[in-house]
Amino acid sequence: MDKLTNIIEAILFASGKSVALSDIAEKLEVTTKEIKKSLEELEARYGAEGGIRLLQFNGKAQLASNPDYKAEVEAVLNPIREKELTRTILECAAIVAYKQPITKTEIELLRGLNSDYAVHALMELKLIYPCGRKDAVGRPILYATTDEFLKRFKLNSLSDLPDYETLMAAIARTETDSYLYAREEYVDPDATGGESGRQEGSRAEEGLSGGDDHVCGYEIPDFLRGLDESDLVKIG
Repeated sequence: MDKLTNIIEAILFASGKSVALSDIAEKLEVTTKEIKKSLEELEARYGAEGGIRLLQFNGKAQLASNPDYKAEVEAVLNPIREKELTRTILECAAIVAYKQPITKTEIELLRGLNSDYAVHALMELKLIYPCGRKDAVGRPILYATTDEFLKRFKLNSLSDLPDYETLMAAIARTETDSYLYAREEYVDPDATGGESGRQEGSRAEEGLSGGDDHVCGYEIPDFLRGLDESDLVKIG
């Protein structure tokens, strides 16, 4: 039982989101009763004062931080997340600038990542706007840059944008190149009765960052450096 408990703990930690008990039972060839016994052992292991809480809901289990330490966790992690989200927004701004008009799905195909947050943030900053709909299935919204985009980056027109071939080639590369991104899901604490698990975002693989002036392995073009990071992190 101790081994099963440790295995389940490892599964929940590696997942970063809820895992169905039925999936664990099927893959590990154990009974639901054995799984629940292991979960009871985990709850006892963490205790009320521990930094980790075990959440159980709707036939699923998930590891989450103890809400008693919410302020301390946010103080350390929020600045890190803000920088990561800033890089994401800069990357999406570059894609829209070079490929407009473009749909959110097309942005995501180039990035290989969900871009809901970035598109929302750029809309809030009035740097992009919905300019129409694509003549395709579902008629998805097309996005383009605004006059505010030109003013922010001191461009007279879109023709002043630098050459984009090298940049777009770098964006289109897969995770196996310079960066590895991890997508994380936000868990509504109201739905689970506890503190949230992990929030959606992206992070560079440790040791491969290249600094704040780099996005996804390539250097941020000069015209994008005019975007004030303090503006970006206030969105969302």
